[in-house]
Amino acid sequence: MDVKTVFLNGKLEEDVYMTQPEGFVAIENGGKVCKLQRSIYGLKKVSRSWNLRFNDAIEDFGFIKNEDEPCVYKKVSGSIVSFLILYVDDILIVGNDVPTLQSIKTWLSSCFSMKDLGEATYILGVKIYKDRSRRLLGLSQSTYIDKVLKRFSMEESKKGFLPMRHGMSLSKEMCPSTSQERERMSLVPYASAIGSIMYAMICTRPDLSYALSMTSRYQANPGEEDLGIKGYTDTSFQTDKNDSLSQSGFMFYLNGGAVSWKSSKLDTVADSTTEAEYIAASEATKETVWIEKFISELGVVPSISDAVELYCDNNGAIVQAKEPRSHQRSKHILKCFHLIG
Repeated sequence: MDVKTVFLNGKLEEDVYMTQPEGFVAIENGGKVCKLQRSIYGLKKVSRSWNLRFNDAIEDFGFIKNEDEPCVYKKVSGSIVSFLILYVDDILIVGNDVPTLQSIKTWLSSCFSMKDLGEATYILGVKIYKDRSRRLLGLSQSTYIDKVLKRFSMEESKKGFLPMRHGMSLSKEMCPSTSQERERMSLVPYASAIGSIMYAMICTRPDLSYALSMTSRYQANPGEEDLGIKGYTDTSFQTDKNDSLSQSGFMFYLNGGAVSWKSSKLDTVADSTTEAEYIAASEATKETVWIEKFISELGVVPSISDAVELYCDNNGAIVQAKEPRSHQRSKHILKCFHLIG
């Protein structure tokens, strides 16, 4: 049920005066003020006045207020149990006996100007769905979440299983350090997005709790995550039976999205898997340098601040890249292909 003009129902405990409303000034009493007989919108204690008035009325009908949650009331008569939940002007009535629920509605309508909204399907933006055949009662905020996504132009975003990327870590180092960065971030509705998502987290989405806890800590000075690049390289050994060349390939990801890839034969015949993998990693490193320079020169996104991670699955090639050692079988490799550092 919905209470019409809810804040006009409260009773005043103090004498309150107001100037005569514009357009309703009595000419003969132009210098006088009005004394309020009931509460009115705009008063500081209007919510409290309404709550006290409602509490008195509903207790007269036999409801008992929950001491731990004052907006929840219960009435028990034998095996019949009824609950009433009040949120400002919205009232949700729950019980195991339909005639009793109807009598509660009749009583409320006799006390206040009410609107009967029928069987509950939505309450405070939360959808209530029921499957009586399965004895299932559930809550959903899918409509609300769709509105939030549309508001922030993310309605076409890809859905995921986790609300926060695995392994993601936030810190104050990501906060803007210059006035230009802070000015740019002031145009980003970061706090508004956090608040919108928080309502869903409180009502129906416990899986958002961790993500909201982490991101809400930076509402005062939010920043943009620097672009992160990860590269992967791999090689087969002498797979071409005609010229004994190895097949190599690499793939680069920019903030999780594939942006550059290649699969081709090496130009040089490798004598070992280590050499093949090392040469392939060297070619991938050239692509890394190009990607870094290209993004930096665009000048429209945060620069790449951290070193680019390049992953290779050959231990020999990894050791050679970390600490190159010259010996009979590797000195030609270091001279021609040692671009990894």
